[in-house]
Amino acid sequence: MTVVVPAVRDADRLLARIRSIQAAIRDRVVASCETRPGDELAAVVGDEAGDTLFAIDRVSEEVLLAEFEVLARDWPLLLVAEGLGQDGRRVLPQGTPPDDVEIVVLVDPIDGTRGLMYQKRSAWVLTGVAPFRPEGRPKEGRPPGAQRAATLADIELAVQTEIPLVKQHLCDVLWAVASGGAHAERLNRLTGERRPLPLGPSRAQTIDQGYGGLSRFFPGARAELAAIDDAVVGRVLGPSQQGRARAFEDQYISSGGQLYELMVGHDRWIADLRPLVEPVLRARGEALGLCAHPYDLSTELIAREAGVIVTDGAGGRLSAPLDVFSELAWIGYANDAIRAQVEPALREALRERGLAPS
Repeated sequence: MTVVVPAVRDADRLLARIRSIQAAIRDRVVASCETRPGDELAAVVGDEAGDTLFAIDRVSEEVLLAEFEVLARDWPLLLVAEGLGQDGRRVLPQGTPPDDVEIVVLVDPIDGTRGLMYQKRSAWVLTGVAPFRPEGRPKEGRPPGAQRAATLADIELAVQTEIPLVKQHLCDVLWAVASGGAHAERLNRLTGERRPLPLGPSRAQTIDQGYGGLSRFFPGARAELAAIDDAVVGRVLGPSQQGRARAFEDQYISSGGQLYELMVGHDRWIADLRPLVEPVLRARGEALGLCAHPYDLSTELIAREAGVIVTDGAGGRLSAPLDVFSELAWIGYANDAIRAQVEPALREALRERGLAPS
C-alpha cells in the first residue's frame, strides 16, 4: 500500500471533532425514533440531488449544519451533502470566499434511511474529508496541479457511526486516517461503556457457503441484476445441487452498511452495478432510478485501510468527484482470493450482456 502523508491539518483533532458530530447526529435521530411515530418520520418532505428526502432526514440535517458551522471556525470548509439545496454544497463559515476553504467534507447524514425509519435495520452517518483542491485559476503560490477538484481518491480521513434501532443497545463507530489503519469501537448505549472492536475481512478462499452478491434494492432492473448474480455464482461454483444452497445474499440498503459487513467479515463480496444496467432500462423506455452517489462511498477509505478491496465498476480505484450527483458503480471483495474468483466471472457476465464498463 502506498503510504500517504495526510495533507489535512491537525488530523487527529479533526477526527475527534467529527466523531463528536456524528455522535450528536446519532443521538438526535435515535431520540426522534423513540418519540415520533414511524409514519411521521417516513413522510416525504422533498426531492433534492436525485434522491427523496424524508422527515427523518431533516432531523439529522439540523444537527449537521449547526455542528459543522462551529467546526468550520477552525477548518474553513466546503460541506457537500444532501439537503443543502439543489447543488448540495455550502461554504462554511458563512461568508467565507469559496476559494479560501481548507477542506472538503463529504457527508451522508443518514445512509440507510429507508431501513431505519421503519426500524428494520441500522443506518450510518458517513463522513469523508479531503484537502480542498480549488478548480479554475491557481492562486499565487499554489503548486501546479493543485487546482484539480478533489475526488473520492483524495479522501484522507473518514468516520462512520452506526445509528441503531431503538431496541438495540450496542452500536459501532469506525474510522481511519490515510495510511494509519482502520479502527473501531463498540458503544453500549445503556452503560456508556466503549470497547475496541476488531476489524477483519473474511479470509475465506471461496464464495461457497458465504454471503455476497449484487445490490438490487429497487424495482426496475432487478431481474437483470439477479441474472448477472446467478451467472457469476454459476461460473464460480458450477451448477446448483438438489437440496443444497451454494451461497447467500443480504440486501442491506446502505452502502456504508455494506462496507461494514465486508470489514467485519460477514460478507465476502458486494457489487453495486446499478448504473451499468441503464442501457437495459433505456431500451424499455424506462429511467435508471436511484443509484449510489459519492457520499454513499465517502468512507471507503476505512474499508481499504481494513484490508477490503474496493474498486469501481471497471476494477479501478474509485475516483468520482465529491458531489451529490454522480452515479457510482462499485465492487468490494474481502480478499485477493475472492476477487480472483469473482471478478473474471463478473466481467464475462457483463460482457455477454453488453454492459461491461469501458
